Amino acid sequence: MTTRLVQKPLFKGTREFEIIEDSLTVHQKSLLSSEKLTIGLSAIHPDPDVQGEELLFYGRGKSEPLFRLYMNQPNNQSFTDFVEILRREVLEASAHSLPIGNRDDVSALPEAPGWNVYEEPPAFADEEAAEDKVEFQPVNPERLQGDIVMLNTYLDDNEIQPLLHAIEALIAQPDEEAALQRVADAYNDLGPYQGAVLTYAPYLKVILSRYIW
Repeated sequence: MTTRLVQKPLFKGTREFEIIEDSLTVHQKSLLSSEKLTIGLSAIHPDPDVQGEELLFYGRGKSEPLFRLYMNQPNNQSFTDFVEILRREVLEASAHSLPIGNRDDVSALPEAPGWNVYEEPPAFADEEAAEDKVEFQPVNPERLQGDIVMLNTYLDDNEIQPLLHAIEALIAQPDEEAALQRVADAYNDLGPYQGAVLTYAPYLKVILSRYIW
């Protein structure tokens, strides 16, 4: 694994990212310009979004992206390793930035999926959880489409095909609560793949946690 990532896609200039202590240095170079900035890790939101061929990281307010990475550049393994380390360091920096009395309070940390495929999955069939459901809200189809791109890129399609079909149906019917329930049912059937799905589908995690957990 590495704390430095250099991306040089053809005709798109160079992007260099390096994690140094509690900050991330971003250096973007092209034929006509060069820009370098340093971002505190605690200022970065740990859950990125996919937009086309780029992975976008936002600030805590999630208004405009702080920086962008080209997907799977320079290669899939280096890209995945760097993103994994970056998200872990961001979460650790966030914990250290909390008041001392809150550092052991998990609820004070930003929600982010773990990177262990076999971590203990959340249970959706709990009767008490069902009693605490919030009112259904329509979902964002564009963000769900981004999750599908991530899932298709990093996971075995054969293992998660029912979930992908359910998500596509929800994209077509974002106002249908029944469509969301079918997504939750497909997720429940994934077994050990649940953790991996939440890793690469951050918006899906938000939807399920808001609606069911």
